[in-house]
Amino acid sequence: MTVSRLQKFKPITREGCPDTASVDARDFVASLEKGLSVIEAFGDAQPRLTLTDAAKRTGLSRAAARRYLHTLTRLGYAEFDGRFFSLTPRILRLGYAYLSSSSLPDRLQPTLEKLSTLTGESSSAALLDGEEVVYIARSATRRIMSVGLGVGSRLPAYCTSMGRAILAFQAPDVIQSYLDRACLAPRTPHTIIDKDRLRAELVATRKRGYSVVNEELELGLRSIAVPLVQRNAKVTVAINISAHAARVSASDMKKYFLRPLREASDALRHTF
Repeated sequence: MTVSRLQKFKPITREGCPDTASVDARDFVASLEKGLSVIEAFGDAQPRLTLTDAAKRTGLSRAAARRYLHTLTRLGYAEFDGRFFSLTPRILRLGYAYLSSSSLPDRLQPTLEKLSTLTGESSSAALLDGEEVVYIARSATRRIMSVGLGVGSRLPAYCTSMGRAILAFQAPDVIQSYLDRACLAPRTPHTIIDKDRLRAELVATRKRGYSVVNEELELGLRSIAVPLVQRNAKVTVAINISAHAARVSASDMKKYFLRPLREASDALRHTF
């Protein structure tokens, strides 16, 4: 699953990406940025794109979008049937490059599997990437959302327990920057979409050390998350346990799942 399944697409910009203003202009390759934006335009809900679709979703001209799409096709990362472009399995090389070069998912996976065995519920780990969280490890006991989740899935940070658990432990200027650029769309009637309320929730999350999201991302889904503290005392990763509302009440999320989550977090503390 990709974020496109859960939220309306915004033209891809540099917002939420590393600050390119701090990069020497001679070292910044704008064409690479645009090429990557074309790749990111594809998603679970948009597996095939016309030239017009790609131009609209990336903010590029039709001529520019055409050049990038045909380049991707020639390199084997995309294919074209005469009307629609779609990505090929070769694109997985890009994501696998991260997974194979980072030991973090491998270190997290046994802990998540232990959590799932202990609680009987699905557990996940994610890191913050711009305005979204990206799943880097997961142990699923059953399907709990209307769409599937797996490594590489992206969800909006503001209405997810892991997103809030990470955001809450960022510096005030980082939180403010996030709030300034984030578009808080209502996923359900329970979603917090007021930025002042979200800020207050992040403050409360930091004080108590965990985040609970009750049917804000999807009706029937509850989740509780705790941050993982790194050696440098920063927080970029969180782990969670998710359950269906029909099985676990909101009050029971803390009662049954907070302790094993904290024990897992303590065991992983300062290991990465």
